[in-house]
Amino acid sequence: MQIAKNSVVQLHYVLSDEQGQTIERTPSDQPIAYLQGHNNMIPGFEKAMEGKQAGDKLSVAVTPEEGYGQRIEGSVQRVPVKHLQGAKVWKKGMIGFVQTEQGERQVTVVKVGRFMVDVDTNHPLAGKTLNFDVEIVSVRAATQDEISHRHAHGDGGHHH
Repeated sequence: MQIAKNSVVQLHYVLSDEQGQTIERTPSDQPIAYLQGHNNMIPGFEKAMEGKQAGDKLSVAVTPEEGYGQRIEGSVQRVPVKHLQGAKVWKKGMIGFVQTEQGERQVTVVKVGRFMVDVDTNHPLAGKTLNFDVEIVSVRAATQDEISHRHAHGDGGHHH
């Protein structure tokens, strides 16, 4: 079966930056699963997966425009430390989460004060070309529940 909208794809990947430094990888015994065509992965990644099938191995370069966008300079905001989630003690360079009107947002700590913290609201991977080495493990048609929930269920996917 070829990957198309409403396919559940199980795969392994290694994500590296332009210098070849590994950013993240799936555990060797735990492929991730995602629902194709529902914005569960960045646009450039989903576009590269279209038409592929189980057993395919490929390398994909995703530009910032097809990934997390370009960095927006001056995107530093000051927020109360108590609103920053993800750690008890914060240091410059750490990644945290804040709740916004648009939902949870990943931020990078720029400066820490006693009660306030300055955070960069750009995604940590904004402005970077991302390189994925991918091995597709399986492809199947999504269930109606997965389509209505907009994500894959089961091994490597979401568990309710």
